[in-house]
Amino acid sequence: MKLNIKETFTKELPSDKILENSRRQVFEAAYSYVSPKKTKFPKVLHVSPEMIDALGISTEDSKSDFFRDIFTGNAMYPNTKPFAMCYGGHQFGNWAGQLGDGRAINLFEIEHENQLWHVQLKGAGETPYSRNADGLAVLRSSIREYLCSEAMFHLGIPTTRALSLSLSGDAVLRDVIYDGNPAYEKGAIVSRVSPSFLRFGNYEIFAARNDLKNLKILFDFTLKQHFQHLGNPSKKTYIQFFNEVAARSLTLIIHWQRVGFVHGVMNTDNMSILGLTIDYGPYGWLEGFDFGWTPNTTDLQHKRYRYGNQPNIGLWNLYQLANALFPLIEEAAPLEAILHEYKTNFESQSLLMMKTKLGLFSSDKNDQKLIQNLEDILQLTETDMTIFFRLLSDFSSKKNGFKLIQKAFYDVENITENIKSKWQNWFENYATRLQKETLSPSERKSKMNTINPKYVLRNYMAQLTIDAAEKEDYSLIDELFQLLKNPYDEQSNKEKWFAKRPDWARNKVGCSMLSCSS
Repeated sequence: MKLNIKETFTKELPSDKILENSRRQVFEAAYSYVSPKKTKFPKVLHVSPEMIDALGISTEDSKSDFFRDIFTGNAMYPNTKPFAMCYGGHQFGNWAGQLGDGRAINLFEIEHENQLWHVQLKGAGETPYSRNADGLAVLRSSIREYLCSEAMFHLGIPTTRALSLSLSGDAVLRDVIYDGNPAYEKGAIVSRVSPSFLRFGNYEIFAARNDLKNLKILFDFTLKQHFQHLGNPSKKTYIQFFNEVAARSLTLIIHWQRVGFVHGVMNTDNMSILGLTIDYGPYGWLEGFDFGWTPNTTDLQHKRYRYGNQPNIGLWNLYQLANALFPLIEEAAPLEAILHEYKTNFESQSLLMMKTKLGLFSSDKNDQKLIQNLEDILQLTETDMTIFFRLLSDFSSKKNGFKLIQKAFYDVENITENIKSKWQNWFENYATRLQKETLSPSERKSKMNTINPKYVLRNYMAQLTIDAAEKEDYSLIDELFQLLKNPYDEQSNKEKWFAKRPDWARNKVGCSMLSCSS
């Protein structure tokens, strides 16, 4: 297995002068060198054919012991030095100081077909940034990250990618919902891949420590590696950089809203500088359409990261990045203008996104009202978001709208006549609005079905996969991996996955409740 190794990050950015792998504050450094923990009985469970191809690894090589050992941390690729990144972050709205790669270790960078990829192991052991944790990961969280990052990519949502999922062969002690009942679980390691794992927190830590020298080094490195089109570092390009990060972040969150994805822990250390979905912890997809839903048990009281608040949190996080960038610009007005534009663009992009979900491609002054009415009615009774919007593409003025979407209701028997009447009125208005569209019903259905997925990685689906894997049945990992590669296709032989959350999953840990360590 011959890889085209590069070393841009470690060669161009300052390293931790202390080589000892001890938990501590790391100053004036973007990273620390570390070595992954060797495991007892590593076993590769699944490999992404797309990603091995993207890295220039053959299928044959991916089945080798060498591949297994490299991507479980049991061997180092020749002439490489793994490292963990230093960053800080705001967690749940409060500055948390130094955080860093506590359970992620960067192996190396690979360049293949003019694309640079950073390759990382999640769950491969402790680093100076592990604080009181062990730096390990368990099978359930690793399955969730492995499947979800690839599912998001095929939904057309910017994301880090997953290369491989492996068992470590070690037992790992975890308290699933922080209730004082820890238990041993199967250890696992995900190899994940991205053009960059830089987060808002990488810049915040230098700014918070008033280390302006290294702040500038990091910003200039970021421009050179990922924003070359903006030109050489200058006050002007720093402002353009911030504008592009804001635009990418908004685009990402609009995509999340489109498919009903809730990240669950939008701390600034979980915000990618490239506008990618990063760090799949307590995520979830809306089952019932609910702006107030969060999958994160840590956030149940305040629901800071609830579905409906994700765009606002994106803006709040951008304010923190602006504060970190300010010392290099020393002018607030251009940054404030970009933040204001985010608000304006969210309104227009959100409206456009919702219109496309409804198959409305022309303009009408009442579209906002039609959408608002729909969102209000959707929340009157538990209505599955994914199923509702998918079924909606079959609507025409000749059909009974309420009957068409019945499969989306969790308790159709007890829907009141008043709510049925509201639905009938909405469908009448929707039918009238559709008459203004130029597309034929079949053309509209086709376009809507490229926007509203049929299949998403619902928490209960991930939990079924985890439960089977705990019994050493790994077949569902590949079944869902294949299903989610084509989330917009009918896949009539996979219809069983086009289904509401079953009753058994409503309050089951892993299906409705997840902690930050999930």
